[in-house]
Amino acid sequence: MSKVVQYLQTPTFRKNLIAALIAIVCLFLFVYVGLKIYTKHDESIAVPKVKGLHISAAIQALEDAGLEYQIDSVYQMDAKPGMVIEQDPEQGFHVKSGRTIYLTIITQVAPEVAFPNIKDKTLIEATAILKNHNLKIGDTSYVADIARDIVLDAQFAGQSIRNGRMIPKGSRIDLVLGNGLGANEVEIPNLVGLPLNEAKFALSGAGLGLGTVTYDPNVTDTATAVISVQSPGIEKGLTSLGAKIDVTLSLTAPAPTTGTPSGTTTPKPQANQTQVNPPAAKPPVQSKPVAPAKSTTTNTPAAKPTSTTPPAGQKKEKENKGNSLGF
Repeated sequence: MSKVVQYLQTPTFRKNLIAALIAIVCLFLFVYVGLKIYTKHDESIAVPKVKGLHISAAIQALEDAGLEYQIDSVYQMDAKPGMVIEQDPEQGFHVKSGRTIYLTIITQVAPEVAFPNIKDKTLIEATAILKNHNLKIGDTSYVADIARDIVLDAQFAGQSIRNGRMIPKGSRIDLVLGNGLGANEVEIPNLVGLPLNEAKFALSGAGLGLGTVTYDPNVTDTATAVISVQSPGIEKGLTSLGAKIDVTLSLTAPAPTTGTPSGTTTPKPQANQTQVNPPAAKPPVQSKPVAPAKSTTTNTPAAKPTSTTPPAGQKKEKENKGNSLGF
């Protein structure tokens, strides 16, 4: 123990102790100053506001401030592409130069989605389906169709779009809907030859109404009368939906036609009749050369018991022949 105390009192120990203290102090100062320089102590930069700027303007602002940046992108349907919507750290936060600022922007190119099936859906259903697929409803137009507010066609960029086609998110889809009224014009049915009750049923099925009903003076029983004239006629083709058809009832209907105006079909039956009539005139011609006179000369006795009276011409012929024979 005494040797230790004696060593501590020697000049060598004192020199070593002083050297060690100096080394520790120098090391501390070196570390302190080095860290201060490395960490840029008491030096800070306020983060500029880049949220709400376009990405090109935001990058320029960060580079001017001596800050780094890292970009991530997301898609928002109603946001401008390339717009900075988030920054970390926020505006005014003090950071060291070279600090990385994390930015979130709206993607420049929207991702694509498959177009859903919205045909034959109601407008409310189609709106919900399009919204779930990040699509928007553009213009809506109506066409004549009995289905009201039913999607008849969907169009993208002015053309009909099929189910499953890939289109960008946020695209506007134009819809063609039915107005619930159906067609504005319908074909006129042929009522000629129909009783009044059947004509009413045919008009109701075609979306038309019965107008003025006129009876021919010869009609005594309206139950047996049929339509002989209708106005407008089938030659008009189409008429407005809900229009009235005037009819005239007679005992008999005119001859049926092929659907064309009667003026064009009447000459044809006459031509056919002129071709058929000549064969009917041939039997009288064939009967003229048939003369029963010769057969009557040989069968004269058999002709007498008959009670039939021969024609006047045949009677005179027989008398002349009898006189020539001497009877």
